[in-house]
Amino acid sequence: MNVIVLQVFVSLMLVAGSVLLYAFSVRHRDSEHADRLSLIPLEDDTARPPPAVSSEANPRQ
Repeated sequence: MNVIVLQVFVSLMLVAGSVLLYAFSVRHRDSEHADRLSLIPLEDDTARPPPAVSSEANPRQ
């Protein structure tokens, strides 16, 4: 019987800890950073630097 009480106590502590960590994450808006990072590949690449020309590609120099 003591084991069941201990198991219920530990389970409730795990649930309480996960609820607190979720509330902390929502308060600090950690998930918005992941949303912003997932949209980065969709941005338009209009300002591309010119391709670098190596001396091996152009043997006349």
